[in-house]
Amino acid sequence: MATALEGMLTRHRAVTVAMLFALTVLAWIWLASGAGTGMAPGFRFPDPMPGAPATMHGSDNAMSGHMGASMGAMPGMAEAAAPWALSRFLLTFAMWWVMMVAMMLPSAASTILLHARAGSAGAAGSRPATGSFLSGYLLVWGLFSFVATVLQMALERAGIMAGMDMVSVSRPFSAVVLLLAGLYQLSPFKETCLRHCRNPAQFLTRHYRPGRAGALRMGLLHGAYCAGCCWLLMALLFVGGVMNLVWIAFLTLVVAAEKLLPGGRWIAIAGGLACIAWGTWIVLA
Repeated sequence: MATALEGMLTRHRAVTVAMLFALTVLAWIWLASGAGTGMAPGFRFPDPMPGAPATMHGSDNAMSGHMGASMGAMPGMAEAAAPWALSRFLLTFAMWWVMMVAMMLPSAASTILLHARAGSAGAAGSRPATGSFLSGYLLVWGLFSFVATVLQMALERAGIMAGMDMVSVSRPFSAVVLLLAGLYQLSPFKETCLRHCRNPAQFLTRHYRPGRAGALRMGLLHGAYCAGCCWLLMALLFVGGVMNLVWIAFLTLVVAAEKLLPGGRWIAIAGGLACIAWGTWIVLA
């Protein structure tokens, strides 16, 4: 009996690992292909002085840094200047949601795998509970993606975002986002959310509920803590480029370092100070 249970646990963990790996890889592949936007993603470090000079950010600067991009991206640029149709809203929402999967699953994998182990140890019928936990986690980031899509639409209509990278062309906006992100990194609320994300065993011990409904509830709660930890870091995508893969990958590493490496809180503080310094430099330069 013990051998059969051990075998079931091993198979369940293997399936969960394979599922998380496949979701993450497929999400990154879709982003690298342009996320269905018809635009070639950027592969460059963010402009250290967004919106400077302001006259550079119109039709001219939308092409800067992209001279090697294929001409197939041009229809996407024309669409970006047009009013948002429902199809574009849904596509942008899907882009954000898949991007959150690509960025957040690597750092959340330890909690998901620990939940899979705890659920499998309970009963054989608890296998679907891991999917419920993951669904709850991703639903939170789906809500975040919806808000981000609405904000991106508003920023483009206001002329604050432009270009194939979907990047801020406003120096004041970029500075405000950086300063807010930096201050938030130093805040007690960030520390509280990060502490929950860095201690999956403690989180599951405190909040564990059996069954699919319980797993969904735990996934929603863990997703809420995760979003509370990282939402302003994700807002930095507006500064460095929503479709800039170098910036996306860098932020993914920062999130993973905060949650998984020893001294994650100090990494968050260092990141906050860097954001404040960057935002201050934009203001004063």
